[in-house]
Order: sequence, then C-alpha cells, then structure tokens
Amino acid sequence: MKKSPLISFTKILLDFMFYSGILVCVTVPGSFLLVGKYFGIFRKFYIPFCIIFMIAGIFALVLLWELRNIFRTVIHSNPFVKENVKSLQRMGNCSFIIAVSMAVRLVFIITPAALVLVAVFLIAGLFSLVLSQVFDQAVTYKLENDLTI
Repeated sequence: MKKSPLISFTKILLDFMFYSGILVCVTVPGSFLLVGKYFGIFRKFYIPFCIIFMIAGIFALVLLWELRNIFRTVIHSNPFVKENVKSLQRMGNCSFIIAVSMAVRLVFIITPAALVLVAVFLIAGLFSLVLSQVFDQAVTYKLENDLTI
C-alpha cells in the first residue's frame, strides 16, 4: 500500500500517544501530589485516585498497543487476519475495564467528565467487540476465498 500522508500522520499520532501515555502513567503519583496542593480532592483521595488512574492508564496503554498492532497490518495491506480479531477483543475488554475504573471514581466524586468517560469507554468496548465479530467473519471469508484459488 502506498503510504499516504494520513497513514503517516496516524502512525506518528499513535506512537506519540503510546509513548507519552507511558510517561503519564509513570508520573501519576508525583503529579497527583503536586495537583493535590491546589485541589483538595486529589489530596483527600490520593491513594484511591492513584490506583484508579493507574489501572485506567495501564489498560489505555494496552488498548493503544493493540491499535498499533492493527495499524501495522493495515500498512502492510493485510488487515483481515485472526490477530486483529484478537486485538479487537482485547481492546473491547480494556475499554470495559477503563469504564469500570472511571465508574469507581464516581464513588469519590461525581463529575460530568467522569460520566462521559464511562459512556465513551462502554460504547468503545461494545464497538470493538462487534467489530471483532465483523473481522472474524471477514477472515473466514478471506480464508475460504484463498483456498478456492
């Protein structure tokens, strides 16, 4: 496949998000200490917030890793493979775990942003699982078609 500017940009964006996400996850405890000086809620719930956001961050990194794996197959013009089906299933599971961790955050403080995150990751999880079934069917058709040739 000829590399279009959109493909190059998306690859750079995914790589940036993944590596900066690692940095953000590593710095959560220190960042929350700093932010706690200005916002009492981070001081009051420091340990639960660190745990919740670290869990969400780690699963967001797994989600980005899987996206990068899928994108690699798109670059090589071979997206309909079983590995992508598994990646989409893992992405769905990660999305649900992130949604649950953000829902747990609602126990400590209810914010519109947290409610939106729960909804977004629930929808992303459902979308990923449905898309994994679509890809699974496409892989099956592709394999059957390859055998008839």
